[in-house]
Amino acid sequence: METITSTELRGKIGVYVEKALAEPVSITRHGRQALVLLSAEEYRTLKTKATERPTRQAFKAGDLPDEVRKALQEVDYSHLDPELDKLMD
Repeated sequence: METITSTELRGKIGVYVEKALAEPVSITRHGRQALVLLSAEEYRTLKTKATERPTRQAFKAGDLPDEVRKALQEVDYSHLDPELDKLMD
């Protein structure tokens, strides 16, 4: 992915629009990535993938919701490695 500054984008918008049709273009502002210019097709693909799978969440072990903790305790891992059951006890 090519990286350009927002100043470069203003000066050559047509060039970078054409490039973005082939691959995303990263745009920085004050030295930090601020935007990514990409084709409408690529955007639609990303949006579709995002809605097809549930949002992932991360928790610290002590902060697991009760339903997640219960589900993990009920999973049978014995077919993977019988030693895992000993660890769960």
